[in-house]
Amino acid sequence: MTIEEKIRAIMKATGWKQQKLAEHFQVSQSTVNRWLAGSEPEGHRRDAINQAFESLVDERPAVTDSTEIPLMGFLGAGAEVEPDFEQVPPEGLDQVSIPFPLPDEMIAFKVRGISMLPVFKDGTIIVVYRDQKKPLESFYGEEAAVRTSDGRRFIKTIMRGSSGGVNLISWNAAPIEEVSVDWVGEIFAVLPPSVLRKADRQNGIQGQLRLKTA
Repeated sequence: MTIEEKIRAIMKATGWKQQKLAEHFQVSQSTVNRWLAGSEPEGHRRDAINQAFESLVDERPAVTDSTEIPLMGFLGAGAEVEPDFEQVPPEGLDQVSIPFPLPDEMIAFKVRGISMLPVFKDGTIIVVYRDQKKPLESFYGEEAAVRTSDGRRFIKTIMRGSSGGVNLISWNAAPIEEVSVDWVGEIFAVLPPSVLRKADRQNGIQGQLRLKTA
């Protein structure tokens, strides 16, 4: 990518006009005009542009204008969720309408049960990162979506176990102790059940999951 293309990408990602860009790089607006016309900046200016591109463009999460994200099933909160199929298709079991733009790495689950009241009500929609971004230890003491090694999914507070496993703590139920966790979904947003009107109407997830009362 040329310097000109990187500058235009910075302007698009930040919404900066040429004057703001000039202030950021401590040059005149006419200098920015020359760069946009294809003129090569001096060495230290080029380095500054490359650094700005990496921090302002490359590392910015991709945000989609779409308000549809995949619904991947239920999270147990007093009800134990046992998916009939271990592999959920990448596009999800249904699509959930979200009232604001989201990074495209997000997925959604629906809470089933009342053990996490009053924080998470039955039917609440939990939006989480598809991929686990932090080590398990960093989630100790936090509420998160989890999948145990035997395939069960929960919304629980994660705590270190005393025998090398993990304890999953509820607000209104007995803890699930010394389990092995193979995925943690960091919570990005908590939304009311109304965003699931489309999925409920299609009944797309009802035949895919089996619930067992805890």
